[in-house]
This record gives sequence, C-alpha cells and structure tokens, in this order.
Amino acid sequence: MICLDVGSTFTKALLVGLCGAEEGQVLATAEHRTTVEGDVMDGVDACLAQLAAADPRARDAEVLACSSAGGGLRIAVLGNEEFVTAEAGRRVALSSGGTVVAVVAAAGRSATDLERHLRDAVAEARPDVVLLTGGTDGGNAEVLLTATAALVAAGWRGPVVAAGNVDAAEQVGDLLAAGGVPHVLAPNVVPRIGVLAPEGARAAVREVFLAHVIGGKHLSARPDFAALVRGATPDVVLTGVELLAGRAGDVVVVDVGGATTDVHSVVEIDPEDATLARDVVAPTRVTRTVEGDLGMRWSAVSTLEAAGLDDDPVLLDAARQRRERPGLLPGDETDPEAAHAVEERLARAAVGLALRRHAGRSRVVVSPEGRVVERTGRDLREVALLVGSGGVLRHGRPGVRERVLRGALADDGGGWQLPEGGQVAVDDRYVLAAVGLLAGRHPGAATRLADSLLAQAPAALSVEA
Repeated sequence: MICLDVGSTFTKALLVGLCGAEEGQVLATAEHRTTVEGDVMDGVDACLAQLAAADPRARDAEVLACSSAGGGLRIAVLGNEEFVTAEAGRRVALSSGGTVVAVVAAAGRSATDLERHLRDAVAEARPDVVLLTGGTDGGNAEVLLTATAALVAAGWRGPVVAAGNVDAAEQVGDLLAAGGVPHVLAPNVVPRIGVLAPEGARAAVREVFLAHVIGGKHLSARPDFAALVRGATPDVVLTGVELLAGRAGDVVVVDVGGATTDVHSVVEIDPEDATLARDVVAPTRVTRTVEGDLGMRWSAVSTLEAAGLDDDPVLLDAARQRRERPGLLPGDETDPEAAHAVEERLARAAVGLALRRHAGRSRVVVSPEGRVVERTGRDLREVALLVGSGGVLRHGRPGVRERVLRGALADDGGGWQLPEGGQVAVDDRYVLAAVGLLAGRHPGAATRLADSLLAQAPAALSVEA
C-alpha cells in the first residue's frame, strides 16, 4: 500500500508492506514539494515515480492519501452559548482535522443582528464548512433554529454539519434544504449538560471534507486526486495517535509545520482530576489544538513575536525571509550552519508555546474554603511518550531532537503541565499519517508500523531548566 500525505509544503509518500514478514514495514519513502501553484497531482506523481524506482512493486500498489494542501480544512462554528456549545463545537472541529477560523455564538442576538454578524464573519473567515451546534437533546430548540435560519439568510451556501439538539434536527434539515445548503445531520455534540460526544460530528465533518472540500479547493484538475484522499491530514494523524496510544499509553504528538504547530494528545482522564479543571465543557481523552501563529515559514515572524524573540534583528530578518520564501531550506543559504541554528530556535519556540497552550497550568489558589488546586488544559506531566514531527526534526543536524525538545520542555516555573519523563521519539518518516490511513483497512500493518515508531524511542529524555 502507498500512503500519501499531501501537505501544505511537502508531499510525503511511504510504501508499506501488508503481509508476511513485511507487514507494517516501510519498504520505500519519497518526498516532493507540494505543487499547489499548479496541480497537486504533479507532486504526487513525482513521489510515485520515486517509489517505483526504489521498489517496482509500487507501480501496482493501491494508494491511500490524506491532504492539508491549500490551507487544509477551514471550519466556522456556530453555536448557542459561546462557552458551552460553541466551545464544544470548536473542540469537535479541531479533532476533525480542521482549523477553526471563526466561532459565533447565537444566544442574546436578534435574528437580524445574527444574520448581519454571520455575513461579516463568513466573509472574513472564508470557511470551507460550518459546524452548527446548540442545545441539549430535548431542550430548547429556539436558538438553534434561529441560528440556522440566520445562516441561510446570510447567504451561506457551503456545506453544513448540523450537530445540535436532535429533537430539532428535522426542522434544521428542512431549513437548510429550503435554502439550497448542502448538509449532513449528525448526533448532538452536547447531548446533555457536562457531556461532550464528538465522534458522530467528527465523522460527518470527514464526510463533508471528502464530498465538498477536496474538489472545491480546485487543487487538481484530475479526478483521481479526490478518489485517493481519505481525509484531512490532521484527522488521519489523530487516528494514528489514538492507535499509538493503545500500544504505548498516554501520548502527546507535536507537529511543527510551515504555517501551524499542531498538538495531538490521548490522555486518560482521571475522574478526580477532571473536577479540578476549569473547562466549561467536559474534558475528553482525545484532544487536538492548532496554533495558527506558530510555524516555521508562513508563521515564522508571529512565532518570534509570541515568544518575545522579535527584538533580535538577525533572527527577525531570517524569519521574514522564511515567510516570504516558504521553500527556503538551510542548504540553500550561504551559511547552512547558521541557518540550521535559526531553524532550531524557531522550532524550540513553536514547540514550547504550542505545548504550553495545549497543556495549560496547575496552580494552587487560596480561597475562603482553603487551598484549592485549579487546572486548565491537559495534564501532560505523566505521558508515556512524546513524539516530535516536522521537517525541522527530520532534516536537522545531529542532536536536533535534544536541543529542540529539551529547550521546549524546560519549565519556567509557571506551573505548566508539561511532560516530565517518558520516552521521546521523532516521527522522521511521517509514519503516523500512514498508521491513520491503514488503521481501518489493514489494522495489523497499522499496528506494526506504530510499533516501529515505539522501537526507535530512546530512554526517557531528561528535562532540565
């Protein structure tokens, strides 16, 4: 099987064995710049040719692909209360492999005001799909129906995933159909107070991505591209992370890209710890966050700004060059060693900030009732495995893992719930996307491929301030 990841910058391909002694083995790899300026299939074809040259069996192998090219999957969330159903929808959107580009709360707005607000928000955010949430099952359906009508009146004609109060689902569907809006009805993401049920909506978003978004981005004039793609890359990777967690225990993966830094975690929720969280929606075992201001190319300058490193003129100039020339690699520069050093500083900042935003803090608060521990985010302190991913770790100098990850994990005393031990691995062949692609079709090969990532993890990485 050939597993393809058509990324925003590079297209990666693996030829994976499916049976016998080769089950789950990477037989050949290929990589090519993603050809978004023309037809993405040009880059895909180049990867397939590389694989065929390395192993003739690749010529007859079936191809499974995931894609984040063309900006990936852009999702706007429309819900009732900003801190309840809209927040739940935001989490579902992230776990579905999308980048949340807008969150609109309908409660407290008149129909006219909501319509005007939606029209402006959609025009600015340019989402690929709208995730419509709101209300518990059997609860008040008025706000959900008002929001649906306002979305249609605002002129939105793209796809909608409706995952609100199931008792109003038929009416929601009728309103969308009457407005000519393509839609999928999914189970409620908040069926009752304090419960988050993302899987049905996640599957529906995947369905919409394949049916409407891949072709709608006009990434390829050839129909075979849409036929190859099985999902958005982050969604597929998260499936791979879930399988990996089944083998290793609690896992966190941080993927440093050109535009975003994504963090995926699968962490068992301790019922006692859950009561310490300040989350307005119940925490879930599987979580993904996307930091759109942290990255190695398009977001290089904002990474420095977020980390407080933009006062270094040399570093800032290097970041600007990377933003203006996303294809720039250290080997292309006059001083490759200095360029690698810049890459590592950018990566260390992006990884550190992304992990902190994902993990949140644990702190002691003194109240009239006594000393109370409050937590935000996900507690990653006891994860069994930390996986780093991204070109900077794959193509860096010897020791890049230590320099980037050790520096990123060093706590500054702020109570950040960062990994404190466990094993560390680098997904230097991008196998997690392949694991996710294979999981449903060839679970044995997917499991062995995940185990190969575990096998290369060294002993625990000590973290020093």
